[in-house]
Amino acid sequence: MLTTFRLNVFERVGKIRLEDFLCEQFGILSRMYLRALIRDGKVEVNGRHENAGYRVRGGDFIEVEADMSRGTSMVAEDIPLAIVFEDREIVVVNKPAGMLVHPSNREKTGTLLNALAHYLNDRTSTDASIRPGLIHRLDKDTSGLIVVAKTPAAHRILARHFMKKRVEKRYIALVEGIVEQEEGMIEAPIGRHAELKHWSVKHDGKHSETRFWIRKRYRDRTLLELEPITGRTNQLRIHCELIGHPIVGDVKRGGREFARLCLHAHKLAFPHPSSGDRVEFVSAMPHDLGFALKP
Repeated sequence: MLTTFRLNVFERVGKIRLEDFLCEQFGILSRMYLRALIRDGKVEVNGRHENAGYRVRGGDFIEVEADMSRGTSMVAEDIPLAIVFEDREIVVVNKPAGMLVHPSNREKTGTLLNALAHYLNDRTSTDASIRPGLIHRLDKDTSGLIVVAKTPAAHRILARHFMKKRVEKRYIALVEGIVEQEEGMIEAPIGRHAELKHWSVKHDGKHSETRFWIRKRYRDRTLLELEPITGRTNQLRIHCELIGHPIVGDVKRGGREFARLCLHAHKLAFPHPSSGDRVEFVSAMPHDLGFALKP
């Protein structure tokens, strides 16, 4: 059965091919099937049919008619999950560091969506197959809370909440050195340096803001609470590097070597897709990050 999905493209998306954008949004569907949808006129961008190579831009409105039971590329895998909350509409998971959120061209298995495809469909039920719907992401090296939709309706509503900035996200980060200010705002444009294939501060990049507060100061490190006001790629890592306090474990940006990136999404709050009531979830600091606090 065909379901219509309406996607408002966030400003942070950059200029990527339509085919690649859809692969990111519909990680459980095969590239071949998505390519066929574009070819058969089942995908419209701003009311027009575009080809697979169309460059998606921030502000585009995309409508997709897709059968979520066909063309799946998702391999269900029995991988342990830390379920924080679940009901008929959503599931909130505490993702470990080192796990991709969704399959990529290089890694098809071992991801959060592979695990959820198994978890959501491996219990006795008369319901149709549940396809986990991804609304937001965490970097592979970042741990913490992520919400996934269990129904197309919940996916659409939550996507609208994210677009309209009705979602509160807070992170904790252990950074290098002593941060003197008790709180502050970091503002700097972020863009991709194509020749380096690297995201960083860029004078013609997208406007980016991060708010921070001191949690605790240690001998040569500081524990920060971070709130990304915007949602650019690698924003928190880039902004911490910019102020001279890279995140511990972020070796490429000046942090010391550690077993993991010391960045954890510890709070997530949003209006529930069914009731509209605000729901809030908090995740304690993981043990492997806590080891970095020891002298």
